[in-house]
Amino acid sequence: MTAVTGEQTAQPQESAPSGNGLLGRPLDSREDPQLLRGEATYVADIDLPGTAHMAILGSTVAHARILSIGTEAAERLPGVLKVATAADFTDVMPLPCIWVPGGVESHFPPHPYGLPGARPVLTGDAVRHVGDPIAVVVAETPRQAAAALAAITVAYEPLPVVTRADEALAEGAPQLHEAVPGNLNAYWTCGDKDRTDAAIASAEVTVALDLVNQRTINSPIEPRGAVGDYHAATGEYTLYASTQGPHNHRFLLSALVLGIPFNKLRVITPTVGGSFGTKGYLYPDMALVLLLSKELGRPVKWVDTRTGLMNSTVQGRDHRQHVTLAGTRDGRITAVRCTSHANLGAYPSTIGPGVATALMGRSISGMYDIDAAFCEVYAAFTNTVPLGAQRGSGRAEAAFLMERLVDRFASEIGMDPAAVRRMNLVPKEKFPYDNGLGWTYDSGDYRLNFDRALELSGYADMPARKAEARTRGKRLGVGLATYVAVCGVGPSTRMSQEGMLGGTWESANIRVHPTGEVTVTVGSASTGQSHGTVFAQVAADELGIDPDSVQVFEGDTEKAPYGQGTYGSRSYSMAAPAIALTARKIKNKLIRAGAVFLGVPEEKVVYEAGKVYEEGNPQNTKTFAALAMALWYGWGLPPEIEPALDETTHFDPPDFNYPFGSHVAVVEIDELTGETEVVAYTAVDDAGNIGNPTVVLGQIEGSIVHGLGQALMEAAEYAEDGRLISADLDHYALPRAADVPHFTLDKTVTPCPHNPLGAKGAGEIATVPPAAAVVNAVVDALRDLGVQHIDMPLTPEKVWRRLRGEAQ
Repeated sequence: MTAVTGEQTAQPQESAPSGNGLLGRPLDSREDPQLLRGEATYVADIDLPGTAHMAILGSTVAHARILSIGTEAAERLPGVLKVATAADFTDVMPLPCIWVPGGVESHFPPHPYGLPGARPVLTGDAVRHVGDPIAVVVAETPRQAAAALAAITVAYEPLPVVTRADEALAEGAPQLHEAVPGNLNAYWTCGDKDRTDAAIASAEVTVALDLVNQRTINSPIEPRGAVGDYHAATGEYTLYASTQGPHNHRFLLSALVLGIPFNKLRVITPTVGGSFGTKGYLYPDMALVLLLSKELGRPVKWVDTRTGLMNSTVQGRDHRQHVTLAGTRDGRITAVRCTSHANLGAYPSTIGPGVATALMGRSISGMYDIDAAFCEVYAAFTNTVPLGAQRGSGRAEAAFLMERLVDRFASEIGMDPAAVRRMNLVPKEKFPYDNGLGWTYDSGDYRLNFDRALELSGYADMPARKAEARTRGKRLGVGLATYVAVCGVGPSTRMSQEGMLGGTWESANIRVHPTGEVTVTVGSASTGQSHGTVFAQVAADELGIDPDSVQVFEGDTEKAPYGQGTYGSRSYSMAAPAIALTARKIKNKLIRAGAVFLGVPEEKVVYEAGKVYEEGNPQNTKTFAALAMALWYGWGLPPEIEPALDETTHFDPPDFNYPFGSHVAVVEIDELTGETEVVAYTAVDDAGNIGNPTVVLGQIEGSIVHGLGQALMEAAEYAEDGRLISADLDHYALPRAADVPHFTLDKTVTPCPHNPLGAKGAGEIATVPPAAAVVNAVVDALRDLGVQHIDMPLTPEKVWRRLRGEAQ
């Protein structure tokens, strides 16, 4: 249940678009009906004529040399078309990594082009995590492929295993890659170490914590899948894949893995059943289905299982941190310092090193005005599934450490945690604000936002509520958490400085048909964010036309302009501005053409509500459809005006955008069982100007639940031998409807100056603070027992033991 309150405007909306009132309206999602009726097409629904089915054999051990692979029995089974190992793909390049830790020395497995390498499509020498792909089978049916997979035998020479980043860096630890001495991918820093250390040494008060931000498993409702289709007559490949970035994957696969011409590969993204960061990566299956389709002369299809996903799809979080905060007795924070060991897993994923370093390290100061800050990250390889983005990646880990430290500091000096936070928030007159770690916050009124969260949550009434709860055998606690989330990934030059080996701009094309109907094509790719609805709103708002007359296409590299995809909460603050700017090009051309057809000077033409007319003479007018037809014919146009209406924009912003917010969690702990229930949750977020409140509301709700899952129940548990214990949904807990509390949601609005819509990212921002808010609330409820910290997830057993005085 959600209560949504009124908007708080933090500053005048100078950046708001001068549109026609469609933006900001809660239009129903046009995608929902086909999703609810089960009519959407996912990768698993694609059945091309003659399709064969692929299965992948993953390692059953975490670290070993491969002595032999026996495929003869599998090859003799009915329906088997091909059994392949690494020996069959010696001319295929390894997958690359395209985000290295910027500005520091780093070490990666090799790639033939001198790029950072990631992993081979199949491993032939050694396995480095459970699930590491060793062999593939292609058969007539999925059942036959699975049977053949079970008939393959692998002889291993076991090697020592390490699953923790700090232990992987210890002397004598098992070595994973020859090219990566001591398993250290990079030692990366940001901020001012000397200034921070001096501030800590001279501080009136210091507090420190050792934190484990546990590894979690991305769990979209749809596992990954891929279909490869090679056409011998043309030499062209088509890949259908559940991907966040079809254009990026087209380039990486063609140029850096397969070594085929770029224009011979087409990538199509059908409906994607969620991603949360997992589907923006190159995986071996994408290359394998294409290679095997060419060899067999028929389409090849692969769809993962849930257990397969958990052992092969990138996982999230996984930092072990020692953090220190310094301040004064009256509550002023003067310094924050973090040393983090980040677990990259067995191989660098496509952008994993950047997630573990910059996105976390540069974000540790949060919403606070702190004079000195420093972060160092040791990014290491271990015998676990590769690390990647998970909703709020990096930002969530940073908010957790900062918000836990603020509560610990408040307890140490005997101040209310809300008072400490309010005192240290960046004041609005300091924007744009350099946080000293590499981010320059664009806009905000943090105190307005924070005060609104306190008001809506009834923070002042918590002492009375705590007393009442004790009469029911419950301990009530309240936890606060604030955050700033760098979003809108772009600008390209800035990302290159962070080590991104590629551009991060976005594009849009608008084509107006002779009937006046409009097609918008974007380089982005939806993974469930209602792009078709919101992008149509943007174009229709700018052009003053009915959104139902606007079609939106994306996710097909043959039809869409180049684009970088969907990640980092960038769709509405990157792709939508590209659409708006393109629509303005269309309007400008309509004004120029209108002057010709109205017979008046261009400066006398007014464009309004989807038509042009002569200023002061509204009867002399042409509708949008009439102008579209006239330009289609091209009759009577002067040489400087080309026929037709077809425009494209590539948008690369001057900086990121920085949404922010304040969350309040209220929990009750059962004193007999240790069970923690989140009984109320208040969130006040600021994502700048919002295009469709209904869509954003869904994103906020889902994001909060995602964060609650990490706080209370989710953990990727590895045994000492590297086996993933939590490899299915019987052993990995996810939040269910009964775990979701009452939400009270509100927003403030501070437009971003870096894009024409004044938009900031929204898709993952509310995942950033919930874990901190819930842990702060539980510690608050147990503070009289001397509890200062509990590691996530806060399982009933763990809390029950703390209730009885046991140490963590």
